[in-house]
Amino acid sequence: MRVFVTGASGFIGSAVVPELLSAGHRVLGLARSETSAKALATAGAEVLRGDLNEPRSLEAGAAESDGVVHLGFIHDFSNFEASIRTDRRAIETMGEVLAGSGRPLVFASGVVGLVPGQVATEEVPFDAKAHPRAANAVVALGLAARGVRVSGVRLAPTVHGPGDHGFVKVLVDIARQKGVSGYIGEGNNRWPGVHRLDAGSLFRLALEKASPGSVVHGVADEGVPTRTIAEIIGRKLGLPVASIPPESADAHFGWLGRFFAMDQPASSALTRARMGWNPTHPGLVEDLEAGHYTG
Repeated sequence: MRVFVTGASGFIGSAVVPELLSAGHRVLGLARSETSAKALATAGAEVLRGDLNEPRSLEAGAAESDGVVHLGFIHDFSNFEASIRTDRRAIETMGEVLAGSGRPLVFASGVVGLVPGQVATEEVPFDAKAHPRAANAVVALGLAARGVRVSGVRLAPTVHGPGDHGFVKVLVDIARQKGVSGYIGEGNNRWPGVHRLDAGSLFRLALEKASPGSVVHGVADEGVPTRTIAEIIGRKLGLPVASIPPESADAHFGWLGRFFAMDQPASSALTRARMGWNPTHPGLVEDLEAGHYTG
């Protein structure tokens, strides 16, 4: 299968591309910069120069391929509405090309905020009113009615591993800046995780196997207590560990505070049973203990 991948040179994309290639697929990766293009070519992928804001490049990539993995997203939190509009336009553009073909479109989403305080399963639907990216996911899944074998991979909030600059790296940076590794309240709220290489294998499985309109969960750790995360970070950095009162979370953690305060465990039991997915790489605690976040 020739697979068009957006976000192909990113943290997750750079795990998905070799996974697809090792399974015998060909990869056509979207590259905005010369650096990304060189990285993709070195990995063994074909390169399509373009951008999420260039519909013609997305149309060409989808038209020239047997399936699409959509990982690209512009993480500009200063203009998040524009990022959401770009993402929706990308989904609609590629969906229009794939309509009626039965070809697969796999897109990335998340488990954050699905059913706070409860274990989210694959059967919990997206709520278009809950979050703008959830609204885009609803649009994407609607392509199943138009003859697209579309599926969504809902990822844990922390996709971890060497090179991660996401939530855990931000927590480490905050601990260094504040001189204390904090958790919110009692720190019993749970934080799911998945290793990037396990996430990479799940995207391949979804591309190959997922049924139209289905959702799978890229979650290996159902939920690590945030206090445990803070304690490991504190020990690794040689810093004290302390509870941050909920009313002070935003001041201490900044934009991450409202996410880190959420209790958002998630299961992947149905995904494992249906897709044959078996995470084999280090869990979040083991990755934190390895020291590459705090070295």
